[in-house]
Amino acid sequence: MATPSASSSSSSSNIMLAIFEKKTTSVELYRPLRNYIAFNYSEREAQNLEDDLQTLKQYRADLERSPDPTPSARRDLLQNYFKALCLVETRFPISPDKDHVNTVTFTWFDAFKPKQKAAQQNIHLEKAAVLFNLGAVYSQIGLTYDRATVDGRRLASHAFIAAAGAFAYLRDNAATKAAIGGGATVDVGVECAGMLERLMLAQAQESVFENTIAKGSTPGVCAKISRQVGLYYEEALAALNVAPLNQHFDKGWISHVQLKAVLFYAEACYRYSLELHEKEEIAEEIARLRSAVSAITESKKSAKGAPAQLLDAISKLEVNINRNLERAMKENDRVYLMRVPSPSSLPPLPAFSMVKSMAMSEVLDASKEKMFASLVPDSSAKALSRYTEMVDDVIRTQAEKLQQASELTRVRLKEMDLPDSILALEGNFTLPTELKEDVEAVQISGGPAGLEAELQQLRDLRRVNQEMLVQIEELLQKEAREDAQFRGQFGTRWTRPQSSTLTKNLQDRLNRFAANLKQAAESDGRIERSVREHSALMSILDRRPIESALPSLARPIMSLDANEDAVVGALKQSLRQLETLGAQRAGLEDMLKEMKRKDDILPKLMTSTGSYEDLFRKEISKYDRISEDIAHNIEAQEQLLLQIQAQNDDFSAIFNLEDYKASREKCYKQIQAAIAKFREIKENINEGLKFYVTLQDAITNVKQQCSDFVMTRNIQCREMTEDVQRQMAGLNFQDNKNAGAYNNYPSVGHQNQRSNSQQQADPRPQAPYYQPPEQPTMPGYGPPPPAYSSPQVPSPYHVPPTSVPYPHPQVQQQQSHASHEYGQPAYPGWRGPYYNAHAQQSGSHPRPPYTIPAPYPPPHQSGYYKQQ
Repeated sequence: MATPSASSSSSSSNIMLAIFEKKTTSVELYRPLRNYIAFNYSEREAQNLEDDLQTLKQYRADLERSPDPTPSARRDLLQNYFKALCLVETRFPISPDKDHVNTVTFTWFDAFKPKQKAAQQNIHLEKAAVLFNLGAVYSQIGLTYDRATVDGRRLASHAFIAAAGAFAYLRDNAATKAAIGGGATVDVGVECAGMLERLMLAQAQESVFENTIAKGSTPGVCAKISRQVGLYYEEALAALNVAPLNQHFDKGWISHVQLKAVLFYAEACYRYSLELHEKEEIAEEIARLRSAVSAITESKKSAKGAPAQLLDAISKLEVNINRNLERAMKENDRVYLMRVPSPSSLPPLPAFSMVKSMAMSEVLDASKEKMFASLVPDSSAKALSRYTEMVDDVIRTQAEKLQQASELTRVRLKEMDLPDSILALEGNFTLPTELKEDVEAVQISGGPAGLEAELQQLRDLRRVNQEMLVQIEELLQKEAREDAQFRGQFGTRWTRPQSSTLTKNLQDRLNRFAANLKQAAESDGRIERSVREHSALMSILDRRPIESALPSLARPIMSLDANEDAVVGALKQSLRQLETLGAQRAGLEDMLKEMKRKDDILPKLMTSTGSYEDLFRKEISKYDRISEDIAHNIEAQEQLLLQIQAQNDDFSAIFNLEDYKASREKCYKQIQAAIAKFREIKENINEGLKFYVTLQDAITNVKQQCSDFVMTRNIQCREMTEDVQRQMAGLNFQDNKNAGAYNNYPSVGHQNQRSNSQQQADPRPQAPYYQPPEQPTMPGYGPPPPAYSSPQVPSPYHVPPTSVPYPHPQVQQQQSHASHEYGQPAYPGWRGPYYNAHAQQSGSHPRPPYTIPAPYPPPHQSGYYKQQ
């Protein structure tokens, strides 16, 4: 992994990366190597080399432990151990062979994906891993210096140069050998080592740039050095964006390198524009500054995961650029009146590199080391090592040729649109894989034809919610009419509070529900209009199979010489021949690998009395024959590709292939547009369904509260009716205590003030009065409509009751609690920012659970319920 670090410098742009070391497992080297010496040489020789064996053992043990407290000590350990490995390689053949050191297996974990590991029974992986860790330690050393000082920046630059040298040495000398057999991890591969070298050079050049700025160099010099920093970062970014690295690094890596590349490109444009301004070349100055602004704007779109310091540096630079751009444009408009060229027409910015990778060959040279100096291997072992290197070179060279030939074939056929055009002529249409998967996902979800059923669900849910509101309103109105009837009948004797006083909070809440439903209905209407307006566009997604919607490559209606079949047949034959050559190349590569696996020259070396060079030439000649076959194959492929090019030109002319390609691309774009519109509408509908379900739960809760309220009022009504009738008949059984109970009937938001002693003194049991607490006015809503202030006026959202097409969902009945507020729904989801008629105040309520951020939501609308 990588560690970011920023110096104490006033510049916040110099945050840099260091590489973490690879991890390994414990390996026993002492006993296998000592046994090899004792067996192949003598026990006395093994005793004489005891100190060297112990030193090698200690190196490996120190390597396995956690890094040393100081990176410099770790660096020295890795360099000494690598030189020891070079000496071991020439004296101890480590491989699965029974006559070699075959009990040693080196295991290393990937530095960037620690769950991946590689294990090999050869020393190449061990050397590659040590080189990787050496580069990582050098990068860590670079971050230890204080880059706020001139010396600190200079030393940091030297450390990054050394790190680049280590990664370059890994790429050129160890990565390929470690990758033989496909057993190495990506981090020690050629691609990753090359990328890390570019990254370290970029950071070294960046340190030089900081010193250049600190010394007050001219804008032209600063621009050249800054541009080279950007070029190094761009090279690292290019490697990160292709296989195998594009799937191996975290997005934070890519964001960091990308922003650094843009930052120093913009910095170079800014510095260069200062020089242009001094020369009064205002037109090019404006173009350079515009190019920088465009690059910064584009980079911010993919800046997710980038460090805050880096984003802050880019923002500060953007402010300076915009200020100079505005000044230059005003001067040009008023004074110079020059024509501003297009940024794309400008020549590349000049660049100058101040750094290069350190040559590590001298640092890692083991020729002067004394370890195992007395152990002189026999000539056969030396010759075997040399022969093995010769064979590896032959195989590597031929494998590269085969790979290049296959890649050339793939690129040339793609340029000629083969064999897709032949398949299209035969009716075997095919979509690009990604587009095909998107269409299948749409069709599995029901496709455009299934949208109408989902729209009907929206309408049904909206009607159910409206009917429930009507039922609640009618329930409250009925209770209010009964209360008014008794009040008119008994006059002043009817002392309990009016219904309108007690139901004010309920009415307010119902008004808000009605307003939300009205807003939702408008959103639903926009969705339905969007479905109607884009039905023709989306209808292509209902074609099954989707390939039937693609244009066909038809034969010409009229033909002068009727040679279409001959042209097509010849082209097919050439393609089959090209496929045969590709299969031959794969077979030749397998033959090389199998020949190397079976190549056992050691017995011949041990029994040979002549020159090893003669034996080498004879054995290598076996590989030369395969190399000749590879050369003939590649030559035949080149001639065949030229033939296919000519045949494809005839084919394209006869079948008007260019028009077919244009219509096919147009169809692809139509399918892509239909998919995008379908997904947009689908998400809108899903949001609406979620809203209505949540609102239905809230209305159901309120309905239960209203039912409890009406039931309590009915019980109290019967009791008061009996008391009033007894008073009117002259049978006054009420005492002052009971009269006080009615006169002090609680209003909404207040608790019953009767004490426990008063309740105990009343011998007649009293039904509990319904006491919904008062709720403060909800932010974002105006006064409730008059329809809910008087229960006698019909509800504004009243619709004729109809049968519900499906049963209401079962909602758990919640008991009314003293702390419950009528204005607060049991589920706050219905207060979504889109469905509310007015914007809510920030912080007044928790974020609704269904609110999903959208790419471009309007001010009072959520993701999909937007203006169509």
